[in-house]
Amino acid sequence: MKFTPRPVRKSSFSSFILTIVLLLHCCHITSILGQNSEGALTVVENTEEGDEEEEVTVVDDNDEEDLEVVQPTEQWQTLKPDQAVPPGSHVRLNLQTGEREVRLGEEQLKYWTQEHREKEETQSSFSPDELKRAMKKIKEDLSLSGKDTSPQESVISKYRPLEELKKDMAQLDMLVETDVQIMRRLLDQFNSSNSTTEQRLGILLELEYMVHQVVLEGLNSSDFRLQENSAFVLGSAVSSNPVVQVKAVESGALQTLLTTLATVQPLNVKKKVLFAVASLLRHFPYAQHHFLSHGGLQVLSELFRADGGGVLRTRIVTMLYDMISEKELISQAGLDSVLDASHEERVRQYSKVSLQGHLLEKGWCSLVPQLLESTEHDYREKGLRALLAMAPVCLDQYRSDSALLDSLLSLKDQYQEMVQSEMILGEENSYFAEIVELIDALQVKMK
Repeated sequence: MKFTPRPVRKSSFSSFILTIVLLLHCCHITSILGQNSEGALTVVENTEEGDEEEEVTVVDDNDEEDLEVVQPTEQWQTLKPDQAVPPGSHVRLNLQTGEREVRLGEEQLKYWTQEHREKEETQSSFSPDELKRAMKKIKEDLSLSGKDTSPQESVISKYRPLEELKKDMAQLDMLVETDVQIMRRLLDQFNSSNSTTEQRLGILLELEYMVHQVVLEGLNSSDFRLQENSAFVLGSAVSSNPVVQVKAVESGALQTLLTTLATVQPLNVKKKVLFAVASLLRHFPYAQHHFLSHGGLQVLSELFRADGGGVLRTRIVTMLYDMISEKELISQAGLDSVLDASHEERVRQYSKVSLQGHLLEKGWCSLVPQLLESTEHDYREKGLRALLAMAPVCLDQYRSDSALLDSLLSLKDQYQEMVQSEMILGEENSYFAEIVELIDALQVKMK
């Protein structure tokens, strides 16, 4: 009997092969899941990514004290058998490789922004093993030092008690002195019979510094009386006192005085401030240079124009005349004799003060003649002296100023009559004769 093999249908063979493959996969999955029987995971199947892989979310973990805890990121990473994951992480089984993989859960990913990643990268992290070793080292250090104290007590022992700190702060507060208290103490030391001459000289230097500091505060006060008296004290302190002049300029006194003049102030305040400025500039080329560079002439010109009574005008013109005369005297002395080192230095300093050029630039050649319009003989005299001192740079403007020419002719006639009246009375060397001589000298220069 001949056996004829029964043909197998292709569809049945394919089904058979598929069944074998599924059985193999199931066995493989079972063996993998059985590798970590100690840590039970409750998983939720995720079918969004196809049939190729299964994704699970960790809901709860057993005690993982002895396992290495993996810190998931937004990327999938392989999970080893001896590693644990924190709650909320997503774990999946890669059916192609047979390995478990982990990443951050959906809720964690919502807050895993670029900012958090950068912060995480910059922060130093410690594993559980590192923390255990650090704690063990602390205990060993304490035992070696022989101190049976806690870490907190060890830290506290390094700092002073709060009550002791409070006492020290109170002591420091008692040692703080105000400017007035310092000045009183210095005066008491100066008047003490136990103080030597050297000690008193040192005390005077300290008082000079303290005085101009207090004075500057008074100039910045909103009280006009304080401003007036502070300016007077400052002017008296710097008058013919080079040491105090230097201190005053270095401390910004000149800028403060010019600012006071540039603001609206009562007449008495401006008079005292002008006195302080004149005292500070007198015989001090360094201060004069700063005066010009900080717009001092501009401030004075505005003050000159605003003064209708002539009181401030006379003070301003006198100050300018003194500055011009100082420089001329120093320059003349240098031509007439052999200079020593100190005089050469003064000549060098005055050479940096270009007052005449600034006077021409700021229009003073036309401002000073206005002083001749006053009815006061003293104002006229000071105006004539200033015009003569400014003649080297102002002659061209004098000659073209018809009002000045007429004023000089009128004043000359007036004062010549006064001189004749004084001669009839037998008076010699009259004051009015000096004014006539000033007018004659100016007219000669203008020819």
